[in-house]
Amino acid sequence: MKSIFRQVALIGKYHTAVAPALAASTRAALEDIANFLASQGCEVHVERDTAAVIGLTGFPTADAAALGTHCDLGLVVGGDGTMLGIGRQLARFGVPLIGINQGRLGFITDIPLDQYRTVLPPMLAGEYEEDHRSLMHAHVVRDGQVVFDALAMNDVVVNRGATSGMVELRVEVDGHFVANQRADGLIVATPTGSTAYALSAGGPLLHPSTPGWVLVPIAPHTLSNRPIVLPDGVEVAIELVAGRDASANFDMQSLASLLHGDRITVRRSQHKVRFLHPRGWTYFDTLRKKMHWNEGAA
Repeated sequence: MKSIFRQVALIGKYHTAVAPALAASTRAALEDIANFLASQGCEVHVERDTAAVIGLTGFPTADAAALGTHCDLGLVVGGDGTMLGIGRQLARFGVPLIGINQGRLGFITDIPLDQYRTVLPPMLAGEYEEDHRSLMHAHVVRDGQVVFDALAMNDVVVNRGATSGMVELRVEVDGHFVANQRADGLIVATPTGSTAYALSAGGPLLHPSTPGWVLVPIAPHTLSNRPIVLPDGVEVAIELVAGRDASANFDMQSLASLLHGDRITVRRSQHKVRFLHPRGWTYFDTLRKKMHWNEGAA
């Protein structure tokens, strides 16, 4: 089967302080995948930092913006964190992404590393399921000025400091006052993020096609403060009223320190992330495997 994707970006999981043995195994896996893609008629471009940190040579390299401009498919090798990072960067280019998981099954990197030679060829030939995931666009506003700007695929989280007490947060939806909440923090999560931090804080699961967000308080002082599902067309504003050393996290990959009076506004981004899955994939298959449902059933 011939690939319908001609220019393929290869993005790997890497750390600047990675152990030599791990770097070598990662490099070997990525080299194997790159050579396999070339055998399928694809021209492979490796993400620049991936190549530099793990020492992968022999293929052209480019940064994320160049990959988004020139490539028609992204192949992400790592875990969900790797996919979150590159997904935000490539969303504006509309490049579809396939995830190969190096460890445990991920929610959005769903092809096991040892199965890619079997799974990839039909997908490269056009036999796949396509899945679109919404993004949030968040700003931190201080004294009327935007001091931090970020996209999030999973969640925007306002947290208390590690050694401080609760924070007090004023919450508004589309300019309408909702409540002043005293808690350890507050999560605004997309359907993709509903299986991440929001789930551990007691939030519901949202199907990826649901056009909504979930607002989940973290250890609220008042137990009647419960998670609430909102349409994703609204603007959520969170103002830090009280609390020390508070911060706002975006997919737990970027961080903004907060001062009293800072407002975090969250809107739906105009961009979506495109995922490609093997033919026959469903979200419920992933839930069963990842959440260990039906284990021990006859």
